[in-house]
Amino acid sequence: MRPILRAAVAIGVTAAAAGTAIGAAASGRGTGRPADALAVREGGGWVTWWRPDSAPARWDGSAPLADRVAWRPGASGLEWGELQLRGGNEAWRTRVVVVRLDPRRIELSLAPAFTERARWTVSDAGEDAALALDAGQFRGSLPWGWVVAGGREVLAPEYAPLAGAVVVDRSGAVRVVAPDSVAAEHGRGAAREAFQSYPMLLLDGEVPEPLREPGRGVDLAHRDARLALGTVADGRVVIALTRFDALGGSLGRVPFGLTSTEMAAVMGALGCRDALLLDGGISGQLLVREADGSARTWPGTRSVPLGLIGRPAR
Repeated sequence: MRPILRAAVAIGVTAAAAGTAIGAAASGRGTGRPADALAVREGGGWVTWWRPDSAPARWDGSAPLADRVAWRPGASGLEWGELQLRGGNEAWRTRVVVVRLDPRRIELSLAPAFTERARWTVSDAGEDAALALDAGQFRGSLPWGWVVAGGREVLAPEYAPLAGAVVVDRSGAVRVVAPDSVAAEHGRGAAREAFQSYPMLLLDGEVPEPLREPGRGVDLAHRDARLALGTVADGRVVIALTRFDALGGSLGRVPFGLTSTEMAAVMGALGCRDALLLDGGISGQLLVREADGSARTWPGTRSVPLGLIGRPAR
């Protein structure tokens, strides 16, 4: 988004938020929580489930957010739902779209549009797609780091301290691989599909130290629309996309939202053991196929060089 446009939207949103805050104060309704705590809407109220001053360094597999999702059936092997969150600053109204899938029934594969000097959006996924989203992080017209599509390596791995990888092996199982294990995974040569992204949000339930301590290479104050992929203990895959949820969702594509640390908390509270941030912002996009065959789409503002598609397993 151009800086001038973002500033204009920010002014409008700030004014709306200020109006809401003034109204709450006038009616005597206080929040009773730190400004940057995260609360989830439950019924007609809000329940605070995460606070920065008491944030867990490790998530134990309990899933306070997953338990609050009203899961809806999608294509066979897939379910999805939404949550409304309330956070600080730009995140004062945030909607989270959550998808949970069984990779034994939904087969994941990459759409490497960049190999044909093309760009991709979820609208290109095809009628047989049960799921589609943008994959990885990008630099210009190329994905960052390792890409394997259909068993063929297209781009070699790169190293960065928090750059992990999503790997689909030949059995269809999906794993989020830690940064220091990417080279060994590459050496095994067993990936059918693979891509890198950053930063890691969870490593065996633990929030990496750079997401807990400032000055470790991650901007912990930056807020944006977020997209993340994680895995739970039983092998299922969880995907979460955030959308700015003010004014009835009409500003959903505006890149306002959570910090990386808050997104790690969301994935932990959805039950993930390992999780990786993908490219959100104006790139973040998602398609989910309903059980009746219709498609629900949350589009991005720009096309991307690499997509990830889930189709019913044959």
